[in-house]
Amino acid sequence: MEVPLEQRPNRSRFSQILAAVLVNAIYEMRNYPVVLVNTVLSPLSFLILIVFVSQGSLLGVAIEGGLIMSMFSSGIGLQSDLSHLKNDFKLQDMVVSSPTGWQTYMLGIAISEIVYSLPALTVLAILAYYYLTLSFAGVIELLAVLLLMFLASMAIGFTLSTFSSDIVQSFAFSRLISTLFSAVPPVYYPITYIPMPFRYLAYLSPTTYAAELAQDIAGYIKLSTTMVAIDWLILIAVAVGLFMVARSKARWREV
Repeated sequence: MEVPLEQRPNRSRFSQILAAVLVNAIYEMRNYPVVLVNTVLSPLSFLILIVFVSQGSLLGVAIEGGLIMSMFSSGIGLQSDLSHLKNDFKLQDMVVSSPTGWQTYMLGIAISEIVYSLPALTVLAILAYYYLTLSFAGVIELLAVLLLMFLASMAIGFTLSTFSSDIVQSFAFSRLISTLFSAVPPVYYPITYIPMPFRYLAYLSPTTYAAELAQDIAGYIKLSTTMVAIDWLILIAVAVGLFMVARSKARWREV
C-alpha cells in the first residue's frame, strides 16, 4: 500500500531521528558498555563527595545537582559527538547534501544524548523519588528546569561542534565547559554557602539559576516570588538566546 504523500515527510523525519539515536547512542552502549560507567560516575561522584562532606545534610540538594549536571553534560556532549561524526566519518557532509535540515539532525543527536545518559538519570531519578519531597506541580517544574538546562547546553554544544576541527579539541572544550558550568557554580550546594563578594560571580552561570529554582521547588531554600520569576525569565532567555546564536552563527553548510 502506497504511503500518502502528506505522510512521507513525517515518516522520513522520524527515520532520520531514529538513525541518529542508533548511530550515536545504541551502537556505542551495546558494543562498548564500559562507557556507561563514566556517564553514571560523573554526576554521582560529586553527589557522594558533597554527601560525605555535609554528613548527609545536603543529600537532596546534591541529587538535584546531579540531575542538572547530567542534563547539562548531555547537551554539551553534542559537541564532541557531532565533531566526531563530522570530522572522522564525514557524516555532516552527507547530511548537508541531503534534504535533512540542521534542526532534524540536531534533534536526533540530542535525543541520542538523552538515551546515552539514561543510566545516570535512572539512578538519580530513583534517589529523587526516595529522598525528595515534591508535589506533582513540583515535579513538572523540576522537569521544566532540567529541560531548559538541556536546551541551553545543546545549543552551545551544536554551535561549537560546527567550528571544531579535531575530536581532541572537542573533548577538551566539552570537559572545560561541563566543569565551569556544572561543578564550579553552586549546583550541588546552596548559593548561600558562597561568601558575598564571590556570590555575584556565580550568577554568571545559567546553572546557578537552575539550581536555585530546583532547590526552591524542593524546599531547601526559600526564594521570593520576584526572584523565582527572575530566575525563570533568565533561564528561558538564555535558552532562546543560545538557540538564536546557534541558528545564525553555527557553520552548517559551509563545512
